[in-house]
This record gives sequence, structure tokens and C-alpha cells, in this order.
Amino acid sequence: MVGRRRLGRQFGWLWAAYAVSAYGSGLGFGALPLIAVLVLHAGPAEVSALSAVGPAVGALIAVPLAPWVEFRRKRPVMIAMDLTRFAAMTTIPVAYALGRLGFVQLLVVSIVVAAAKIAFGAAGGAYLKALVRPDDLLVANARFESTNWSSIAVGPPLGGAAIGLFGPVTTVMADALSYLLSALGITAIRGREEAPQPAGKNPVRAGAVFDGWRHIMGHPGLRALYLNNMLVSGLIMATEPVLAVLLLRRLDFSPWQYGLAFAAPCLGGLIGSRLAQRVVARYGRDRIFRTAGTLRAVWLIGLVFVRPGVVGLVTVIAVELAIIINMSLYTPVLATYRLEHTPKHLVARTLSAWSIGQQASIAVLTALGGLLADATSPRTALTAAGLLILATPLLLPRRDQTSQHEPEPSPSHA
Repeated sequence: MVGRRRLGRQFGWLWAAYAVSAYGSGLGFGALPLIAVLVLHAGPAEVSALSAVGPAVGALIAVPLAPWVEFRRKRPVMIAMDLTRFAAMTTIPVAYALGRLGFVQLLVVSIVVAAAKIAFGAAGGAYLKALVRPDDLLVANARFESTNWSSIAVGPPLGGAAIGLFGPVTTVMADALSYLLSALGITAIRGREEAPQPAGKNPVRAGAVFDGWRHIMGHPGLRALYLNNMLVSGLIMATEPVLAVLLLRRLDFSPWQYGLAFAAPCLGGLIGSRLAQRVVARYGRDRIFRTAGTLRAVWLIGLVFVRPGVVGLVTVIAVELAIIINMSLYTPVLATYRLEHTPKHLVARTLSAWSIGQQASIAVLTALGGLLADATSPRTALTAAGLLILATPLLLPRRDQTSQHEPEPSPSHA
């Protein structure tokens, strides 16, 4: 069983560091848009810009970072990115206390955090591949996925309550401290990390920043999964700021109700992630890609029918629950397939390319959603996203595409 598999003390420290950071981010879920709405009285276009421009610029900054991450030891990179996020997030409560908090600062913090997140994820994925045995990759990814969803289930309600009791920047400070604790956890990992060995004589050549995309687009299975993931993630995340405006300003949801609407369904993430290994063993990876990949896309249209009061709250919870169960089953299988089919010397650049593409898609679609909501209404924007996502299963790979390339021989277990 996934829950009983032992992956070693080093993985335990890595998992603990991830968990601390994830729970901090859970407490701060949607904190920047929430501050923009409640403190700066921002409208749909500004809130969407905050959710779109920050990640987009952060993704651009992360492009040249990919080769830098690839050819350095991964633990120092992860620690540096955690400390960078800690420093950036800490500026928000300081500025708020001084009465100097503004929209531009929120935007800059969003950019820095987005770039650091991509670099951290690339380094973390490469480190994980070297840390655990190939047969344990799905178990490890499922544990990360389970932790992620449990943190979102617990964090937002507590965060909403904390905001009500202690003010709107409380959860931002908690999120900042979680990055500091994560850095300390990664520092506690013992064992010598080997310096990465470049595959060629000139690993930092100008074209090295694009090697991740070359690998993805040259692999039929990864290419299909990448394009599908960009659109699905972009359309789902594009609804977040629009839905925040709809729930908080149009339907008069309180902050704790807003947090509960996104937190309760995340319990479904525990179900999917913990079942991933057994479901793959029984039905096969390709069937999971097709079935769960399709089912995570068909429910978003339900957000159009949100109404005030308990009925509206239940509607949001039901839609998000259906999406999350399938996402949490699909994501660790995708993450494992991606690592298995990426050569060791390309892991950081491939993961960076994947994250950058996803962030760019989220940014573009979120900006378009905000403009549409501003020009028409939040419900119109939700309708457009819900209808467009119904076409995304057409991009899922065929079985011959995911089976065409065999994974590389795996490196020895660190």
C-alpha cells in the first residue's frame, strides 16, 4: 500500500519540508487576490491581472534559470528559492503595518514567488528522481499529491478564520514562515549530493534554455500531455479570480465560506492520490490518462449555476470535489510518467519548461477571463471556461503515443 511504503530518511525530510510549505500555502490560499479585494478594493480586471501578470512575468524570469538549475546541486537551489519566497512574502505584512501596501507591491511579490516556485519545482523533481528508486516514484509523487490536497483542505478554512480574527495579512505571514521552515527541513537532509555532470562540452550554450521544450515536443506522449495540461490548468485556474469576485462581492460570501468552498472538496484529493498506485496496477496507466483526464474536465461548467446561500456553497463544493478527485488520481501518474521518460541531464529543464508553459497558459487565460468578466459578467466568463474545457480531452494521448518511447535506464538509487 502507498501509505506503508518506506522510502528512507532522506525522502522523509524532503517530504516534511514539502508538507510545511504546502500547509503554509494552504493557509494563504488565494491570499493575494483576497487582499486585493478586501484591502485595496480591486475589481475583476485588477484581481485577474494580479493572478495573471505575476505568474506570466515570473515564468519569463524562470526561462534562463532552467540551465542554471540543471547544472547545480539541487538542495542549495531549493533552499535559495525558499528563502527568496520568504523574503518576498514578508514585505506584505510589513508594508500593511506601515500603511504603504499597494497593488504594485502585490504584483511584484507575485512575480518573485512565481519564478522561485518554478525553479524550486525543477530542482525538487530532479532531486527526487535521484533520491528514490524508480519503482517508488509513483509512491513518492502520490504522497506529495496527498499532502498538497490535505493542506488545501485544512488551510483555507483556518486561513479564513485567521483573517477574520487577526486581519487580512495574517495568512501571508504564515505562508512566508512556512518557506523558512521548508528551507530548514531541506538543510537537515544528510548525505552527499553529487555535482551534476553535463551531457555535452558546453551545457550553458544559448540554446540550452529550450532543451526542455525540445524534449517534450519530440516525445509524442509528453507532447500530448503537455498541451492538454496547459489548457486544462489554464481554464480551471482562470476561474479562480472570477469566482472570488462572484462569491465575495456579488453573492456576499464571507471569507470563511469562500475558504470552505475550496477546502472541503480537497478531501477528495486524499482519495485519488492514495488510490493512484492501486488503480494504475489494476487498470494501467494509459486508461488513467484517458478516463481521469476526461473526467477532470467535464465538471467546470457547473460553477455557472452558483447561487447565494447554502445552495451556492454546496454547488461549488460538489463541482470542485468532482474535479479534484480526478485531478489527484491523474497528477501523480502524470508526474511519474514525465520523470520516467526524461533523461537525467534534462530533468530540471523539462520540468521548468512544463511549469513555464503551464504558468503562461494560466496567465493568458486568466487575463482573458478577467477582461471578459469585466466587460460582461463573472457568470459569462465562467460559462466560456466551462464550455472550452469540454474540448480538452481531444488532446489526450492515444495509447500508442504513451507507449512509443521506453523510459531511459534509471540512475542508481542515492
